[in-house]
Amino acid sequence: MPTIDPERVLRDLRHLKSLAAYKTGVHRPSLSPVHIASMQWLKGELDALGHEATIDGIGNVFGFAPVNGRKVLGGSHLESQNHAGWLDGPLGVVYALEAARAVKADPALAGCGVDVAAWCDEEGHFGQFLGSRSGAGLLTEEIIDAAVDRTTGTSMREALKAAGLEGRPRIVVDAKRYVGFFEAHIEQGDWLEANNLKIGVVTAIVGSRNFKITFEGTQNHAGTTRMAIRRDAGVACARFITAIEDLFPKLCGPRTVWTTGRVTLFPGDPSIIPGKAEMLFQFRDTDAEVLERLEAGFRDLVDKANREGVCEVAFEQVRRGMPAQMDERFQEAIAAAAEACRPGCSTRMPSGAGHDAQILSEVMPACMMFVPSIGGISHHWTENTSDEDIVLGAQVYADAAGRMLKG
Repeated sequence: MPTIDPERVLRDLRHLKSLAAYKTGVHRPSLSPVHIASMQWLKGELDALGHEATIDGIGNVFGFAPVNGRKVLGGSHLESQNHAGWLDGPLGVVYALEAARAVKADPALAGCGVDVAAWCDEEGHFGQFLGSRSGAGLLTEEIIDAAVDRTTGTSMREALKAAGLEGRPRIVVDAKRYVGFFEAHIEQGDWLEANNLKIGVVTAIVGSRNFKITFEGTQNHAGTTRMAIRRDAGVACARFITAIEDLFPKLCGPRTVWTTGRVTLFPGDPSIIPGKAEMLFQFRDTDAEVLERLEAGFRDLVDKANREGVCEVAFEQVRRGMPAQMDERFQEAIAAAAEACRPGCSTRMPSGAGHDAQILSEVMPACMMFVPSIGGISHHWTENTSDEDIVLGAQVYADAAGRMLKG
């Protein structure tokens, strides 16, 4: 099977970290100067490998192997969450790059190749999986027109122009070219570490439902308004959260999760009864039937709150993502590669986070593998994985890609 260069894998990852270092992590928002520098570095490495490399009109980086045999498309993303971890995304890009090098150097795989993709904006600074949706042919120009950076308010069109990408065509991958898409990632949880395992073979990626719920009451003086006549939107919001916590355990599956990620009270002054409250709420599961059951329960709670409460409750669904099942042949290849590299080190498991692989799965076979996250930490600058686990994962990835290329 293809053999990786462990020191080169670590060197590449550390170089990418150095381009956007923040404490022990990175700060590399989508289409920022440091993100562009990372994209240009990757293009240079792909050029040096002999791939046909390009950065397209939405900021996706592609490297196409000049071969006529079987091909795997591998990759992930290069940008980060704000002030976050150094491996979330780049690990999968470097694994694909190293696998491409290893496959090229393996005489047993002559004529085969690994194409590399770094999808732009997986972390959602401008939208939801805009880069991979573009690469899969699932993104319209109108969506790009409306995309705005959630932190700075800069439009995506402005950011693309500043990056020198305005007017470039967007590349849609030819799904028929590939055996499938293969993404590696840190687990972003503690299951592997807690069970002394090294490789997670992803079986499915969760779908999610995201809502913004608004409570309209009456803003008034906090000291002079009698409790009996108050229409406190903050209280209505708190009661709704409690109602969710009471209901969802009765409807959920064994691995369902739900989160109230933000609560905002208006005007937000200690001496003013909130006249309005907003909450952002999501739930996730790999089972579409569970998601439908939870959404029906959520809608019933809204109806009940309007019938029985003193505030008006409305909601907007801001995201509806469907679960994605990962390709069984890829799963077998990853499991076999893990067993060959270190017997007994792998497990089958779902992904509780969304990834580009679920988008690519709409147009071609796709799969993912995980390596451990120390302490289960991710989306924070203390995120880390041991060098040993990084190197083992890179070898398993290359081995699994080789198995898929051999057929």
